[in-house]
Amino acid sequence: MMRWSSTQQTTVKHNSFMVKYGKLFGVSLIVGASVGGGYGYYLYKKTTIPLASPSEGGEYVLTQQPPSFDVAREIRVPTDTTGLKITLFQYQTCPFCCKVRAFLDFYGFSYDIIEVNSVTRKQTRWTDYRKVPFAVIKLPNSDKVLQLKDSTMIISVLQSFLDNKSDGLLDLVKCYPTMRYTDEEGENRTDIMNRYFLMYGRHPSGRTKEDIVEERKWRKWVDDVYVHVLSPNVYRSPSEAFQAFQWFSKVGNWEQHFSTWERLLVVYVGSAAMYLIGKNLKRRHQLKDDVRQSFYEETNVFLKALKKKGTNFLGGDKPNLADLAVFGVLTAVEGCEAFQDVRVNTKISQWFNSMSECVKEHAGSHLVVERASVI
Repeated sequence: MMRWSSTQQTTVKHNSFMVKYGKLFGVSLIVGASVGGGYGYYLYKKTTIPLASPSEGGEYVLTQQPPSFDVAREIRVPTDTTGLKITLFQYQTCPFCCKVRAFLDFYGFSYDIIEVNSVTRKQTRWTDYRKVPFAVIKLPNSDKVLQLKDSTMIISVLQSFLDNKSDGLLDLVKCYPTMRYTDEEGENRTDIMNRYFLMYGRHPSGRTKEDIVEERKWRKWVDDVYVHVLSPNVYRSPSEAFQAFQWFSKVGNWEQHFSTWERLLVVYVGSAAMYLIGKNLKRRHQLKDDVRQSFYEETNVFLKALKKKGTNFLGGDKPNLADLAVFGVLTAVEGCEAFQDVRVNTKISQWFNSMSECVKEHAGSHLVVERASVI
């Protein structure tokens, strides 16, 4: 572990709409600290020379096959011939789960979805890591099965897999070791090192160090800042909270995954509780009295960067991981009143609609095709 000692790490604490505040709530939030901008060149060098200890990465290899569960949805993309069997354990309207789905759909990965019952959580009882999302990946021509944890880590590993054609997933996960420690409050914590870094292996063609560092900065901004304006806005009033839970029920097919009493409990009790919790989150994250203004302001922070870039996406002519992160968390509230207000009061719609088209059409699928050709 000493070889990692010079690496500045990000500590991320998970707070859950549907876990921390009771089994009623299936949406998670992440709280973290930002990386200093002065490390830019050093951080860039890390992406081109991945470090890994042969002793690390074993925590992601399952010692036995996970149990079988009913598959909520099967996403099959004919151009994905990687042979990876990806299963995503998720809550449908969790912002971090939405972020992973946006990534998988943009690149055209085939995958199965296991919808976790937020009341019983029986789909996660088999694993010590029970936060969603997590991905179980069966490797082709192998008996190895990986469990990737944390939305940002899942995306970084799979993006590295696409970009670095000389290393397989078993090698790449070694670059994301977990670190266990006790925080200042005496609580045991687990951190995933390097979660925002892509392990290219060599300098990626067509990318500059500034571009790489900028993408990482905005990915962190989504997790550390932007996602925290969502819940206080979605649950701004009792009526909005109830409307949001009705939408969650619809898009999450809760009638299929819950018994009637469970679904009604989640919708009625959950919406009331989240209205109160939203007030606490508003104070914790120091949002404005009118939380909509905070939502508009943070959205405009992103749009200002996009305007300065002068391109359709933050990634240029095509979306990068920062675009996908912003888009992903927004889709979690797409059917809520808060997002409709953001569409009206900011200029997010053009970018959001373009992103929707790119994700729907699997605009990045050529990278999956290229990667499959060298497996």
